[in-house]
Amino acid sequence: MQDLKKAPIGIFDSGIGGLTVAKAVIDALPNEDIIYFGDTARVPYGIKSEETVRAYALQITNFLLKRGVKMILIACNTVSASAKEEIIQAAGEVPVLDVITAGTNNAVSLPDHKNIGVIGTMGTVNSRAYVEAIHAHDPTINVQQEACPLLVPLAEEGWIENEVAQKTLHYYLDAFDDSDIQSLILGCTHYPLFKDVIPKILKNGNIEIIDSAESIAESAKTKLAELDLLNTSGGDFQCFVSDRPQRFHELAERFLGRRLNGVEVVALD
Repeated sequence: MQDLKKAPIGIFDSGIGGLTVAKAVIDALPNEDIIYFGDTARVPYGIKSEETVRAYALQITNFLLKRGVKMILIACNTVSASAKEEIIQAAGEVPVLDVITAGTNNAVSLPDHKNIGVIGTMGTVNSRAYVEAIHAHDPTINVQQEACPLLVPLAEEGWIENEVAQKTLHYYLDAFDDSDIQSLILGCTHYPLFKDVIPKILKNGNIEIIDSAESIAESAKTKLAELDLLNTSGGDFQCFVSDRPQRFHELAERFLGRRLNGVEVVALD
């Protein structure tokens, strides 16, 4: 019988963005084995239909379940907004956590924060998933959203602090210059790559930045402890992608600050 404590955590995203979640999980749970899947052949998800995103997400979910994961972390806000319920149903008894729920819980826990900003992909913003999740906690909170579709391809190219990235961030974040937001949710797991740049561009430098990657890592730690599934002797990290393994390998090592044994390409059915 499989020892579930030693089973890996499955994390998936449309590309490299979910590595922000993987890094946060490694920091919070260094003894856990992790299987990461990045759908690099079909990134970005944010401009695709909900039906297409659901189909992709269920293919990846089935791949992770076949690898025997004990928990699935949806490290993609677009998938969290479009396919969370379908993934929970497909996963059965395997717990599923998502970045929207984790980020929302973090944001609404801040005292007296009645004006919250959200930046995300077109798909996440149009779904109003963050608005609905926040209002489920407190309908009096004002939520201002801004779609930032170009940030994903910039992150995928490693363009974080150059002139193109800064001008693009200015273009999007200027929407919050005259707002009263007290916190800003980074509603895409690619966006924490810009976390050091964003406060320099926001007109109000006192805005609290909500990193859903850190939020979901803490949620995973709490959930595994509740289920008595914490591993004490692991720490392995495996990467799978659907395309461009060399590029992913390079970016992943640079971002995670560790050597990877390799990145394997898999074709999803």
